[in-house]
Amino acid sequence: MLTYEDAGVNISSGNELVERIKKRCPSIGGFSGLFPFGDQFLVGSTDGVGTKLKIAFALNKHDTVGIDLVAMCVNDLLTVGARPLFFLDYFASSKLNVDQAEEVISGIIEGCRQASCQLLGGETAELPGFYHDEEYDLCGFVTGVVSKEERIDGSSIVAGDLLLGLPSSGLHSNGYSLARKVVEFSGTNLHSTPDLLSRSLGEELLEPTKIYVDEIARIRSLVPVKGIAHITGGGLIENTPRMLPKGLGIKFHRGSWSIPPIFRWLQCKGDIVEEEMFRTFNMGIGMVLALDADSAKKLAREEGLKILGEVTKEAGVTWL
Repeated sequence: MLTYEDAGVNISSGNELVERIKKRCPSIGGFSGLFPFGDQFLVGSTDGVGTKLKIAFALNKHDTVGIDLVAMCVNDLLTVGARPLFFLDYFASSKLNVDQAEEVISGIIEGCRQASCQLLGGETAELPGFYHDEEYDLCGFVTGVVSKEERIDGSSIVAGDLLLGLPSSGLHSNGYSLARKVVEFSGTNLHSTPDLLSRSLGEELLEPTKIYVDEIARIRSLVPVKGIAHITGGGLIENTPRMLPKGLGIKFHRGSWSIPPIFRWLQCKGDIVEEEMFRTFNMGIGMVLALDADSAKKLAREEGLKILGEVTKEAGVTWL
């Protein structure tokens, strides 16, 4: 029975660090940070791709991880209603492989195109002896803007509001330390096509993170959105409550959406318990939106989106 901690990642330690930092800098802790600027907020976020890069190294395929980098940063901005403006990247390796770096940056350019933001620049660093040969690391930084009137802060969410899920494109860029541990544990070749999957395991694991800029803009043009959660590290269990006012909770409706086969394959091959899956992976839901009941039902009916559950008066996460 594998856990995320078995794979070397302790979510609780990460949460503890955030709480310690918040004692010194109380303004942090959201999906992104806001800086007042006249009648607007400038909004910033930073992230990386994590050990999904190890899959890219193993397959020698580097043209999509840049999309992941942009997506992980930009999707955080969307949680407060911001529109991305510009993006900066940091690419570091032991020795620069120009062809490889060009592939990576081509993905960043594509991600910026999908997010309708400008790649403004970046930093390329050579750090001899710091990384393994032909390996690299990536970080990204995005700045966006939202008017004070259009900001989404979750303050209007009340018990009885419904939760709408926007489907993910796969694992996105979280849980890969555990996913790689499962691959190693099961002895599965990344080039093979296991039972349950319709393409190779490597292709499944390298599927780029979905960028939700256009989809959320369209939804907001149709109905008012009260809160948005980006489902990243910590999964649905830890990320969804982050958009709620203090004292409220979540009740998920078990079986209300279809979980993609890759998650069931990982669970089966790694003998991972259900709670660990929902605390590690997005389980097929990339973003969760809180809306009043009428708006959520309208979108479910007209757009085919799934209602995942509801906001409750009792704090915490429960399952129906």
